[in-house]
Amino acid sequence: MKVLFFSAVMLLLSLCVTAQEHVHYGLKAGLNVTNFGSSPNGDYQSKAWFNAGGLAHIHLNQSWALQPEIMYSGQGAKIPGGEINLHYINIPVQVQYMFNKGFRLQTGPQLGLLAAANYVQNDVKTEAKDAFKPADFGWTFGASYVGKSGLGVDARYIQGITRINEGGSRDLYNQNFQVGLFYLIKHHYK
Repeated sequence: MKVLFFSAVMLLLSLCVTAQEHVHYGLKAGLNVTNFGSSPNGDYQSKAWFNAGGLAHIHLNQSWALQPEIMYSGQGAKIPGGEINLHYINIPVQVQYMFNKGFRLQTGPQLGLLAAANYVQNDVKTEAKDAFKPADFGWTFGASYVGKSGLGVDARYIQGITRINEGGSRDLYNQNFQVGLFYLIKHHYK
C-alpha cells in the first residue's frame, strides 16, 4: 500500500511539473453525511460532520483534468446510545470531464489514512483507533461547477471498498456523501 501511494504521489508531482501553467490550486470545505455499510447489516445511522482541505486542479487538455486533494474528513456513524467517530486524512484523485464552461463530472480512487478514532456512549469518550485499520480505500463519484470568479460547488459520494474494522462479527465499510464549496486561486476561463 505504501509503495502504491508513493508511486501515485510521484506521478502527480511529475504531472504538476510538466503542466505547471495549467495547474490551479484551491481550498475547499463542506458537509459530510457519513454512515457504515456492513455485512451482515447492523444498526448504524447517518451522522453529519465536516471536511476541509486543499486541492490542485491540473488541466490535461480542454476537456479533461486531474484533481488531487488532501482533506481532513470527519466520518463515522451513530449507534444505539452513542456514536463512532473516525478522523481521516483523505487523498482523493479525481479524473474530471469538463464541459459548458464550469461543469465537471468526476470519479476516482481515494486513500484514507486514519488519524484518530473513538466511541462516545453516554457522554463518555473511549479511544478506539486500535479497533480500526490504519488505511481505507474507496471510490468517488461526483459533479461540480466552478464560476468565473473561481468559487464553486461540489457534491460527491464515496463508497469504501476495503473493510475498515480490525475484528468483530461484521465487516464495516465507509459510506460518505459530501457537499461543499471550493475556491480556485487565480482561476479564469480561456
